[in-house]
Amino acid sequence: MVKPIVKDIVFLKQRSLPAGPADAPAGEDLLDTLKANRERCVGLAANMIGIRRRIIVVQTGLAPIVMFNPVITAHSPESYETEEGCLSLTGTRRTRRWEKVEVSYTDRSGKAHELTLSGFQAQIVQHEIDHCNGILI
Repeated sequence: MVKPIVKDIVFLKQRSLPAGPADAPAGEDLLDTLKANRERCVGLAANMIGIRRRIIVVQTGLAPIVMFNPVITAHSPESYETEEGCLSLTGTRRTRRWEKVEVSYTDRSGKAHELTLSGFQAQIVQHEIDHCNGILI
């Protein structure tokens, strides 16, 4: 189900709680909401739709990936400054991102995965994991 985007900064700055199998419907809602906003959005975190769980969805190519409890396990020493926007915030802001990240997560069925991303895809994951940690750009 497509959910409205939360813009309450106090809510968004709260750390999200671990996600489990019972949170699978939230993953579906994130996918639906991402698809509904595909013209202006490449990733979402569950707190952006009012759910304080560590779930993100990122557009990494042909199909978006839903990640439960994503964690950056390694990153490149190289970083760069960039400008990002966010559906929950007005305008864009400068931030610094690593060029390459390794992320571990579980899928909706609880199966563990590891993924290495670079460039814009790594940037998306970092932005959404920041949301899970209550960090806004």
